[in-house]
Amino acid sequence: MRPIVAIDGPVGAGKSTVARALARALGFAYLNTGAMYRAVAIAAREAGIDAGALVSAGDATALEARLRPLLEAISIELAGDRVLLGGRDITAATREPAIGDLASRLSALAPVRARLQELQRAAGAAGGVVMEGRDIGTVIFPDAEIKFFLVADVAERARRRWAELTAKGVAIALDEVRAELEERDRRDAGRALDPLRAAPDAIEIDSTARGVEQVVNAMCTRVNTVSHVLKGLKRA
Repeated sequence: MRPIVAIDGPVGAGKSTVARALARALGFAYLNTGAMYRAVAIAAREAGIDAGALVSAGDATALEARLRPLLEAISIELAGDRVLLGGRDITAATREPAIGDLASRLSALAPVRARLQELQRAAGAAGGVVMEGRDIGTVIFPDAEIKFFLVADVAERARRRWAELTAKGVAIALDEVRAELEERDRRDAGRALDPLRAAPDAIEIDSTARGVEQVVNAMCTRVNTVSHVLKGLKRA
């Protein structure tokens, strides 16, 4: 039996980079649940649903009614680092800042969370997977054998995000990136449904002053220890 590894934490803490590297080191599958929420945001935009305006107007009921048929029919596949929506590669679009912001807003809606949680549980049920997001260890797989909560100072998270965006040619000020991160933090931690928080049994790792390799090595040590114990229990 190969364990489920859950990695939660705020935006910009390095979850995607670390989770991808950890999965590669372990020979596990990698699942970025945040990309699934971004896929819903893209699907809504392409369907002509002005989700941003409805959210801003506080009309969640109307938005949920518009989204339900879309959610019932939606097909999202994560193939390595690629995100497929109905078999079509939308990876580049998922990285747009506006899509990330809209995905955060849509993630507060019950129908969206219920549908994606169903897909996420199905994707990770067999184990041997590294899943990263906001509620993996608290909601999706509360019984996951290994849980990490990755954090970093907001100034460092903003610097990383700014560097990532500018490398892609996005013109944005560092102060603006930090303000957006702080707003996302408030929204994710304060939402009524499945707020961002560390599971009681999660191991917190601060990546502020640690490189990816250091973080991954620390995680690998923990995963290998738990895997050894699980093998012993299986033999017994």
